[in-house]
Amino acid sequence: MSDIPARRRLAVTIADDVTTAWLRRYHPNPGRPVRLVCFPHAGGSASFYHPVSAAHRATADVVCLQYPGRQDRRLETCHTSIASLADAVVAELRVLSPKPTVFFGHSMGAILAYEAALRLERTLSGPHTVVASGRRAPSTVRAETVHARDDEGVITELRRLNGTVSGLLGDDEILRMALPAIRADYEAIETYRGAPDARLKAGITVLTGHADPLTTTDEAAAWQRHTAGPFRMAGFPGGHFFIAAHQAAVNAEIARDLAAAHRAAVTPVG
Repeated sequence: MSDIPARRRLAVTIADDVTTAWLRRYHPNPGRPVRLVCFPHAGGSASFYHPVSAAHRATADVVCLQYPGRQDRRLETCHTSIASLADAVVAELRVLSPKPTVFFGHSMGAILAYEAALRLERTLSGPHTVVASGRRAPSTVRAETVHARDDEGVITELRRLNGTVSGLLGDDEILRMALPAIRADYEAIETYRGAPDARLKAGITVLTGHADPLTTTDEAAAWQRHTAGPFRMAGFPGGHFFIAAHQAAVNAEIARDLAAAHRAAVTPVG
């Protein structure tokens, strides 16, 4: 939230229909009782979640994160570590009004959602549920160095994953503009090492593609080690970007967690 001085952020709550540099609302709906916060994948932008926002506009305040270094923020410095990006995201999320919340992140976004939730739980109430899509658990490690490749090597990886960014591959000028953010995101996620014993109070829902080259079933199931709350896992046909081919089913999983967050908030304790 570059429009609010850092010293005032903890004392200011922004209205539930406001859009900022970091927080994008494509379908503002301030009266909704729950909130969905969407975390983009490596190289991704807030607009990737426009269909998700449309799907849940009637039931949730949908906030899509826009990281520095892409689209209208392309002149800003990219983060190259998950820790620094998570710290920055949490500073922005703290100015949102209190509301039962679900975090949804795909690929790098899943790890970022998890790390943001850990930070929020230390000082405030965190989300009710983190939906981790297309990403292995934080405690699993692979040796990956896509960020150290030359431009052609990075592009080869994008083609292999067949992500939404593949639409950029036919436009060299736009692709060259996007590559710095893509490379920075790859560096952040490839150098990330999660604490093996860290656990959320929040529940975790894992969504995974059966043919995802970046996440095996066992690696996805290992997310259960990172929650003291409810855990469930759903698999889908397809590769890393299975969510594009199964939007309705993925949105149904998100809706299930939003409904659970709402019920937990209105159900008396004891």
